[in-house]
Amino acid sequence: MKNTRAIAKLLDELDALLTSVGPPVAACGATAAAVHGFEGYELERPFHIVVPYSRTPRRVGHIVHRTRLANIPTVSVDGIRCTSPSVTLVHLAASHPPKQVTIAIDGALRDRLTSETHLHETIVAMRSSGREGPLALLQLLQGAEVVRGGQSWLERRFLEILAEAHLPRPVTQQELTTRKRHLVRVDCRFPGTPVVAELLGYRWHRSPTDLSRDAGRMNALVLAGYQVLQFTYAQVTEEPAWVTDQVRAALAGHTRSPAL
Repeated sequence: MKNTRAIAKLLDELDALLTSVGPPVAACGATAAAVHGFEGYELERPFHIVVPYSRTPRRVGHIVHRTRLANIPTVSVDGIRCTSPSVTLVHLAASHPPKQVTIAIDGALRDRLTSETHLHETIVAMRSSGREGPLALLQLLQGAEVVRGGQSWLERRFLEILAEAHLPRPVTQQELTTRKRHLVRVDCRFPGTPVVAELLGYRWHRSPTDLSRDAGRMNALVLAGYQVLQFTYAQVTEEPAWVTDQVRAALAGHTRSPAL
């Protein structure tokens, strides 16, 4: 993790590079991902920039991409011109590991930098670009990667160990019931069953207010007919076999229940 001063220096270098090339130009790929703040990406050299296909600038130590798209969507992030979050994800999907891109997708959706609707619109707009990115991104959005939907490292690890144990994939971050007129969202819900799983992460040092709120959430779920499993960070990371055994036991014997 770079310190603030180091990041500021790199941003200044990137800004100088873009200025030297001149418009139209934008940061793209991993460079744009870092500027946008995508999870799993840090700003580092060589910088990736994109220009129209008719231009042929060269910059030693950096990577210049050329696009045939007439109007590539860009945004300004703290004064740095970058490809839009959705276009950046298309570029990443073409050449970066699926798991890494999936984490970036979920983080971008969580932080509301884009939406699934806008991602699909971007895929349609770029499908004739002749590159693999649009199709690769579509496959990730459709859940081809097992960690798709995980909103934290712990949730993604939980999805991984379920897949490794050949257990059904749960739906993540779903609103199931209400408590005091507030929606109750759960980490993982197994469709067609009353089984849900809550991942406690580092929350074992909780205040009385936190304990009261969590107890209320638990009661609301139980009263609504759900069977709630809770797993701590230590259990998921150190006892994955036990965790999957608990899930398997909870799922055993349940038939599909449309009401849940």
